[in-house]
Amino acid sequence: MVSGEPDQVMFSTTGKGKTMRQTRREFLKTVAVAGSSAALLECTGLLRKASAEDLAESMAEVKGYTYCDGCNHVPMCGMVYFRRGEVITRLETRQDHNYPNSTICSKGYAQLQEQYHPDRLRYPLKRTNPKGRPAKWKRISWDEAIRTTAKHLNGVKAKYGADKVCFFTGDPKEMRPVLQRLAYSFGSPNFGSESSTCFRSVSLGSLLLSGLPRPGAGPGKETRNCFVWGVNQSYSMATAMKSLLRAKEAGVRYFVVDPRKTPMVRTLDGFHLPLRPGTDGALALGIMNVVINEDLYDKEFVGKWVHGFEELKVYVQEFPPEKTARITGVPADRIREAARAFADGPTTVMLSASPVVHHTNGNQNLRAVLTLFAITGNFDRPGGMVVPPPAVLPSTTDGHPVFCRRTDLLPKLQPLRADRDYFPVWAELVSEIQMNRLPEYVDRGRIKAMLLFGGNAKMWPQPHLYQKALLGMDFSAAVDYFYRPWTHDYVDLLLPAATCFERLAPAAVFGRSVYQRQPVKPLGEAREDWQIITDIGTALGLKKEFFNGSLEAVINEDLKPTGLTVEQLRKAEGSMATVPASGAPKPRKYELGMLRPDKLPGFDTPTGKIEVYSTILEKHGVDPLPTYKEPSESLLSNPEMAKKYPLVFMTGARIPFYTHTKWRDVPWVSEFQPEPVVNLNPQDAKARGIREGDTVILENSRGHITVKAHLTEMVGAGMVDIYHGWVKQDVNTMLARDFDPISGFPPYKSALCDVKKASV
Repeated sequence: MVSGEPDQVMFSTTGKGKTMRQTRREFLKTVAVAGSSAALLECTGLLRKASAEDLAESMAEVKGYTYCDGCNHVPMCGMVYFRRGEVITRLETRQDHNYPNSTICSKGYAQLQEQYHPDRLRYPLKRTNPKGRPAKWKRISWDEAIRTTAKHLNGVKAKYGADKVCFFTGDPKEMRPVLQRLAYSFGSPNFGSESSTCFRSVSLGSLLLSGLPRPGAGPGKETRNCFVWGVNQSYSMATAMKSLLRAKEAGVRYFVVDPRKTPMVRTLDGFHLPLRPGTDGALALGIMNVVINEDLYDKEFVGKWVHGFEELKVYVQEFPPEKTARITGVPADRIREAARAFADGPTTVMLSASPVVHHTNGNQNLRAVLTLFAITGNFDRPGGMVVPPPAVLPSTTDGHPVFCRRTDLLPKLQPLRADRDYFPVWAELVSEIQMNRLPEYVDRGRIKAMLLFGGNAKMWPQPHLYQKALLGMDFSAAVDYFYRPWTHDYVDLLLPAATCFERLAPAAVFGRSVYQRQPVKPLGEAREDWQIITDIGTALGLKKEFFNGSLEAVINEDLKPTGLTVEQLRKAEGSMATVPASGAPKPRKYELGMLRPDKLPGFDTPTGKIEVYSTILEKHGVDPLPTYKEPSESLLSNPEMAKKYPLVFMTGARIPFYTHTKWRDVPWVSEFQPEPVVNLNPQDAKARGIREGDTVILENSRGHITVKAHLTEMVGAGMVDIYHGWVKQDVNTMLARDFDPISGFPPYKSALCDVKKASV
């Protein structure tokens, strides 16, 4: 078990009676001893005594395939692993993997150390003391764990109704499709995920505008301008930089919209628009002001395919470049230059899951950014914001609607959603519930039990309220790689999850290619998530839906749209098969009836057009235009607070070697940044007498944390930036639960604070 918190965790050697930090070099040296895997077997506790025959067999190196879940929690970069016996000893990048620019990074290689971390959960555990205290666990069998879970979930269903059970996924995202299938088959619409604070607000904004869930794309062959809006792929997805640099060499001009001067500005020679955090909507409206007033918009496209342009044209007059400059901090001449470039397309945009939407007006900010594409005619135009052709199989972020049972069961369950009164726009358009009001759902009796896969109670603002919510449930069970006290001290059962080396499901799909893993035997009694869900579903009485517990049958059901089976993929070279396309991709799909269920020309919106004036928002009493409002905490909206806390602080921006709270358990990664650091502009540091490496206090009206100071020009004057997820110095305790009324998203990127040097 993990005896400390992630920022203090040690890599223990099993059975040696001591704890130590083990570097990459030391680990590799251990593996290399005597040129065999025996030392690694001993180190990881897999081998106590072995015969000469066993060791000889383990010496033979065998190659296998998997794909990494280290970055964005879905199957991405391909990996080749080499094992001796059942022990993986080294990794390589898979060269025939179709995920663009697939290359193993530090996080991918660190999975080898995570795989054999001595603190990994290996057996099902049952709590033996009251919840809310440091947990005491008793090892139980899988049969008991599954029976206990099914008994409690069916008990809640019988007493209160199936909708009182919540099914939740955090990291990784790979179990989402099958967990949706379980939730809806059980009779509960209350399936939720960490996307309640991540990508779904971007998706929601796109759905409101065009009926399409995934906006934005990287530059193509015809692209002239690419607006990198709040994305720092040099940190969050470094492999993508190869294609961006190739596009730059081909003539693409980059415009980087970001409060920070990230490596995207320097590496891509980007035209930087350094806006004040939370003012993305104002900047987009200021750009629209220039595009419309200089008659640069696409009149033909707007006239035929845009609903509400005349109302928008009136509204943007409130945002001339000079006024927009005062709001955003971006000079007026830069706003004009960006606007003229945007209209001189083809222009595309790269959007991230969070920076634009993590504000109290975040979803409207995002709608304003996307509206730029509507009025300039860059929608599904070669080189513009291209709508990709239908995938062979949807990503695990969404899952296939038929397999997940979103088509036949969810519509009937919609009235029972826990979030329907809080976020009605979200509840109408997003299948999963908005999880950010979980404490309220529990307090009002709407959630009585919960099944969590990779859940983290500290992902939300004011995390103690979410711990209290778990504590107040009749029953909860969690599945994870490690015991994490800040979450698992509040659950009844803790079940061990298999890693990406030990899982068969799900398939990975890139383009027209379908890949399947070749798993090794899990450590201890760890099970893959899809199998755990299949077993629970069967025990709940859903034998038909979960094929009497057959994992392969469940995967085959998921694979149906591809025409492939587990057995076919297993026999295929590299466990990969390609599904031929029915035809070449086509632009302007809205003209061809390819974007609507009824196959008519247009968009899948109530008016059949791109709705810059949203009829759905209007129906729910929300501003139908992409209106701009200041963050609830800002220098302009709350000047009294700003006098005491004059700095804007942002949290959640990626750094190269962590993905949210992942990898804190793994020394190979955590040694890069073993303690929390606040990034501070030298100008602000000098005014406060702060030097590089000083211990400082970050504080606001809700609390404070003590961290180290790092002085950097990457962060503009007047703002600070801190990475999240430190258990002891948890920045989320300093954030308000002031949610965007449309998306329900928290304001991770625009709170007010101050920084002062800690007294020695």
